[in-house]
Amino acid sequence: MHTYTPLPVRFARGRGAHLYDDSGRAYLDAVSGIAVTNLGHAHPGVTEALQTQAGQLLHTSNLYQIPWQDQLGSRLCGRAGMDRVFFCNSGTEANEAAIKLARLYARRQWAQDAVIIAIEGGFHGRTFASLSASCTANAADFAPLLPGFTHVPFNEPQALERALEQQAPVAAVLLEAIQGEGGVITPDPGYLQTVRALCDQARALLILDEVQTGLCRTGQWFANQHEQALPDIMTLAKALGNGMPIGACLARGEAATLFTPGSHGSTFGGNPLAARAALAVLEALEEEQLAEQAATLGAFMLQELQARLGTQAGVRDIRGKGLMIGIELERDCTELPRQALEQDLLINVTARRVIRLLPPLVIDTRQAEQIVTRVCTLVTDCLGN
Repeated sequence: MHTYTPLPVRFARGRGAHLYDDSGRAYLDAVSGIAVTNLGHAHPGVTEALQTQAGQLLHTSNLYQIPWQDQLGSRLCGRAGMDRVFFCNSGTEANEAAIKLARLYARRQWAQDAVIIAIEGGFHGRTFASLSASCTANAADFAPLLPGFTHVPFNEPQALERALEQQAPVAAVLLEAIQGEGGVITPDPGYLQTVRALCDQARALLILDEVQTGLCRTGQWFANQHEQALPDIMTLAKALGNGMPIGACLARGEAATLFTPGSHGSTFGGNPLAARAALAVLEALEEEQLAEQAATLGAFMLQELQARLGTQAGVRDIRGKGLMIGIELERDCTELPRQALEQDLLINVTARRVIRLLPPLVIDTRQAEQIVTRVCTLVTDCLGN
């Protein structure tokens, strides 16, 4: 079905930060499969884990114990400061689980319906609950959407405070630590801490969607760690499997105890192949110190982009954290990914005017410089400067 308009290139293989098309031409990847291949392509540790496990056991279902899943859950919860985890197959499934937990929490607290406050400009997936929580241009095409959601502006704690008072009872506040699809919108310092405090006052759960920001992308293992704003529920996917589909809904405290047998499930979630691959991802992120690398190279790229483009007419803003960078122009730039192919570069445009850079965390300084130089050329040509 015509759900995508793919660019005119077919990739045959990848290695590190490069992809190679079916003629052997190399492209520097600044998309990472939309923040998925944080370890780059064909990472040896993930490859070995997949090959070994594929020769032993792919699937048994969650009717039986899965040792690789147990190890992954323990390690992931330890890193995230969470108590328990539910494994699924994608970010939208992780957010569906989080929304179900919020509704269970509300019924236990108040024995009546309670709303979930989500954030304008946010994106949480395309299934019905996650779509209802999101603010996408085509959401109305699928009406009626799921009731029980209200929306407030991002990065405006006063608006959230008013909504928590007017909409009471509130089951949860759901937001991205940085809005990815919305245009790499970063909040003011202290915003997440304020949201955490407001949720505590209202006895509402804080759900952080870290599907795009999690697993070292922003220079910390999880973006909430920049402010020590620990959520009650956190959702992950994308980079967790480095291309192997896997998602996770993590919870702590009361939220971690709400699911009981039969209240939620997944046939494929946390199967031996996906769990072992994800465990290899965590090991590589730790051993290669990629959170630190993302912070260092991200700061370098952001500084260089701001120095070279920050004063150009037509450039509205350059922002980001770690290796999650957005360059907002004053005009539509959706043609730039196609033009970037001619420079052997892969980039992404979101919100029609924002060039989104999400390179693998394994890039080196030379590759970071190449991305900056080629992007600056594209922007300059685009704006006619």
